[in-house]
Amino acid sequence: MFALFGITCQYGYMGDGRQKTDFAEERDGFRFRGGCNAIDLPATLQARLKPAPRELLGTPGDLARWLRAAGLAACLPETTEADLATAHALREAIYALANGLRTGNDDTAARVVLNRIASGAPAVPQLLPNGGGVHLDGSADALLVTLAREAITLLGGEDAGHIRQCESPTCTLLFIDTSRKGTRRWCSMSACGTRAKVAEFRRRKRTSLPDM
Repeated sequence: MFALFGITCQYGYMGDGRQKTDFAEERDGFRFRGGCNAIDLPATLQARLKPAPRELLGTPGDLARWLRAAGLAACLPETTEADLATAHALREAIYALANGLRTGNDDTAARVVLNRIASGAPAVPQLLPNGGGVHLDGSADALLVTLAREAITLLGGEDAGHIRQCESPTCTLLFIDTSRKGTRRWCSMSACGTRAKVAEFRRRKRTSLPDM
């Protein structure tokens, strides 16, 4: 199980061909807590359920930074407004379909968008010499096609049932639950998990205080 995530999901493609296993949860201002680049893309719209969500992909340059931070590009790729529009459409399609899996509601329009983007020409994986690993060769548009295909493999496979949404009331991040018992609740134990535990401790402390 989770064989899909050996390169494309857990670690991305590194520019020097090496899989990096110590990726931080936050890189270059973006959050990578989902365990899969396709699931991490929706995190680029923060606080999406609030009246004024925060857009992290506001410019083509932001998209280039995300692609590099995700390990899909070794350096900042050239990006255009068209690439940015594709990234936004892909992001919202993935989010809608992932939520649909959790709620049992299939989003036909989102599925059409995802399939359309995935039908393009993907980036080409290149084997580097002397066991150097794998490098993706392609434009920003091709990298997004690769990401869309990754999303299809995830959302259409047996691992789709392990997609969760963080239980923090202020967080909407998605993640893939790889825990042994399948009971992971938070996108990050060092972030939302810790805050939840602190809040619960304070609540219990208040309720345990004797009335004056």
